[in-house]
Amino acid sequence: MSALRIAVGALAALGAIAALIWALWPSPVPVDMAEARVAPMRVTVNADGVARIREPWLITAPVSGRAERSPVEAGDRVEADETVVAVIEPADPAFLDARALRQAEAAVAEARAALRLAEVNVDNAQADLEHAQAHHRRNVELAERGTIAQSTLEDSARAVVNATNALEAARREVELRQASLERAQAQLIGSGVRTEPVRAADCCHRITAPHDGTVLGVENVSARLVQAGEPLLTIGDLADIEIEAEILSTDAVRLVEGADALVERWGGDATLPARLRRIEPAAFTRVSALGIEEQRVRVHLDLLAPPEQRPRLGDGYRVFVRIVEWEGEEVLQIPISALFRSDGGWAVFAVAEGRAVHTPVEIGRRTRTHAQVTGGLEPGARVVAFPSEEIADGVRLIERAEG
Repeated sequence: MSALRIAVGALAALGAIAALIWALWPSPVPVDMAEARVAPMRVTVNADGVARIREPWLITAPVSGRAERSPVEAGDRVEADETVVAVIEPADPAFLDARALRQAEAAVAEARAALRLAEVNVDNAQADLEHAQAHHRRNVELAERGTIAQSTLEDSARAVVNATNALEAARREVELRQASLERAQAQLIGSGVRTEPVRAADCCHRITAPHDGTVLGVENVSARLVQAGEPLLTIGDLADIEIEAEILSTDAVRLVEGADALVERWGGDATLPARLRRIEPAAFTRVSALGIEEQRVRVHLDLLAPPEQRPRLGDGYRVFVRIVEWEGEEVLQIPISALFRSDGGWAVFAVAEGRAVHTPVEIGRRTRTHAQVTGGLEPGARVVAFPSEEIADGVRLIERAEG
């Protein structure tokens, strides 16, 4: 019995020790795992952009005057050299103050008096001409009888010529005084109130559309005074749209003109293809939402999708663009979340036989979600997707169940 008790006690002690070791033995760390896989990869420069009419036509006032209420509105279709887009008529004269008004009225009265005087002079000149003609006729009769000298006849003929010229001069004087009266009366047109409608035949400058397209915007639809060169409206072809975006200058130097691009978040379901046409050579400073000064560069992209695939995309509409910096078809890649810095380089925790293995890796291109692996891993290798402080070289791992 003594030996049996000893054996049972020994077994119980061994069981207790085993239970204690099991309790103290570290359990596997549950982790998310990812696989190093070969797949297409595309590195893009992303930015918010704006749709722009490639060649907008800004129509300005060719002369100063009073623009009538706009005959067109935003969204109206216009045809080149046919659709009237603006009408400008002469502006109303300025108001006259009391002194200027009295002076203008006095000038009118003076002009009227001068006109009446000129008309009297015409009557006098007409009478003088008739008298000279009658006197000359008598002299002609007397000369035929030989009762007067030849010089007397010549004097009377000369008197007729002088009287005729005097009458013509008096008539021209009347015309001159009439013009002076009209000029003086024109000075009185200054009350600011139109007394009679303006006739289309003698007043207005009609501006027609210089190009087929759509009215993008009217500066002011109401009638108003405008100066020469003042903008009136803008028209453009909605079928000819480009995309303008502002990107960091550090991103711009990695792009090349002609690169493929994608236009997203424009309001439609489809992603629109585009091509980078131009990178502007000069950068400018922008302050970010965080208050950081950034050097940005404008880039221009051509939309490759036909108008029917982007209906109602208009000028100034917000879009999101992805410009392709680099792409490959068979690229070994892992989630970028699996990477961490180690000894000045990059590393991952590979999973081998259920344990974490600290593995240095070489990284190439990166996107927002994945990184290209150029060394250190083979296709199919499994890595810890989100390494934490609990994980170290040799730690047992177990894949976390989905959900």
